[in-house]
Parts: sequence; C-alpha cells; structure tokens
Amino acid sequence: MKVVVELSQRERYVQYGCLAPETFRMHGEEALMYDPNPRNARRDQVLRAAATCLVQAILVDRLESQHATAEATPP
Repeated sequence: MKVVVELSQRERYVQYGCLAPETFRMHGEEALMYDPNPRNARRDQVLRAAATCLVQAILVDRLESQHATAEATPP
C-alpha cells in the first residue's frame, strides 16, 4: 500500500493520527509525519483517515493504480 499526503493542503492533521496512529503522527504542533508504505494490515485505518480528510489530501494506492492503468493501456 502506498500513501501520499499533500502537505500543502492545510487541515487539522491531528485527526489522522487519532484514526491511524501507526501511520500518521504529529511532529510538534503543525508538522505531520507519516509512513508512505504502511503495512496492508493497517489499510482500514488509513482508508478511514483518508475518508475524513475534507480536502482529500490523503492519496492511498493512487500511484500504484496509475502505474497499472498505464501498463494496461496499449500504445
């Protein structure tokens, strides 16, 4: 599983840490640190955190999906 957080989208990051604490954690009061490759066992937590993001700043598996689509599309 791949996770990317668009950090330019300002929102209350602390909510992600509450929903998926092994993946998202605060560093100081405003900086978010996250695991870009969390274990698949944490998938439900990560998806729940992504669903609560009002600005859709958490992208899950999007990179893998785009890569798979590019490979499946004939030239």
